[in-house]
Parts: sequence; C-alpha cells; structure tokens
Amino acid sequence: MAQGKRHQREHLAYLTARILAQDGSLDFAQAKRKAARQAGITNPQHLPDNREIEEALRSWQSLYQQDELPLRRKALRTLALRVMNNLQAFNPYLVGSVLNGNPGPHSDINIQLFSDQQKEFEMLLLNQRIQFDGQTKLVKLGDRTFSAALYSFTQEGVMINLQLLPENAERISPKSADKRALERARISQLEELIHQEDFSISAA
Repeated sequence: MAQGKRHQREHLAYLTARILAQDGSLDFAQAKRKAARQAGITNPQHLPDNREIEEALRSWQSLYQQDELPLRRKALRTLALRVMNNLQAFNPYLVGSVLNGNPGPHSDINIQLFSDQQKEFEMLLLNQRIQFDGQTKLVKLGDRTFSAALYSFTQEGVMINLQLLPENAERISPKSADKRALERARISQLEELIHQEDFSISAA
C-alpha cells in the first residue's frame, strides 16, 4: 500500500512538473490541482509536496528543455532586473520560478515590494506609462497576515506581477506551502545570478 502511494506521488509530481514546464503561468498549487484532476486523484495524502515537484521539474527540464532553459532564464532575469531597477525606491525582491531557475515558456515575473507609499508607487507606474490592473489581497507571511496591493502588466510580452506589501513586512521571510523558506533576491543578488548565468552560457 505504501509503495503504491509513493508511486502515485511520483507520478503526480511528474505530471505537475510537466504542466509547470509547459504552462509557466500556473503556480505550484494550481499545477498540482490540475495534475490531480487529470489523474483522477482526490485524496490529498497522495499529492506531492513542493520539494518533490521541484525535483521532478528539474529532471523534466534537464531532459526536454536542456538547451532552451538557460537562455529563457537569463532573458527573464534580465527583464526582471530592469523592472526592479525602475522600482528600486520601493525595495523590490524577485521571487518565484524566474528566481529559483525553473521558468516555463510562459512564466510570469513575480516581484515583491515593501513600502508604505502606495500613492507614490502608483504615480511612478503612471509616469512610466504603464497600464496596470490592480487589486487588494490578504497575504500571509510567516505567522502574520498583511493587506497587499497587487499590480499586473505586460512588458516585452511577459506578464509582470508586483506585490506591494507594508514596509514592516520586509523582515519576515515568506513561507512556501510545505513550510520551507522561499528564496527572494534583491537587485544586487539578481545581478550576481545573471553574471553567473553569463559565465555558464559562454562556457557551454
């Protein structure tokens, strides 16, 4: 029974990884639900956790996207850096698949910002002639819940998602669904990742 459950989790992790790789607009939870529907699985105990999905995604991309992944990752990280430089007064951090290195062909760029100056932030977007969609959503960081302003717009054919959080939320590390700390990168850290990517691509 335990063996069957393990195989089912591995199969679902692979299905989820394939969905993420082919449709980067979905997050882990959405892709996991879609994979479960495709497999006809309703028992939540049979669902893989994010660590299992990340391992399956790395394996899938190494098999099927080995050549295109580094170039896509560099292009998305470079675009993210330009956006963050334009918003550096609002303490931007890159998060999500573009940071962790597993972006699919349709991945969004996700950026967290920490500031109490929402009006100034929106004025900056307007002054840059960025047409955005906005909404407010409750976001949980650590053990606290914050009201976040969400902004989305398209730049160079890529969806950019900005999450503006209160300034005092910056010191709280976000948590993933399986309680591991999520990575997030400042401008200087992202610049270093891009530099490393340049070296890897040129050496290949």
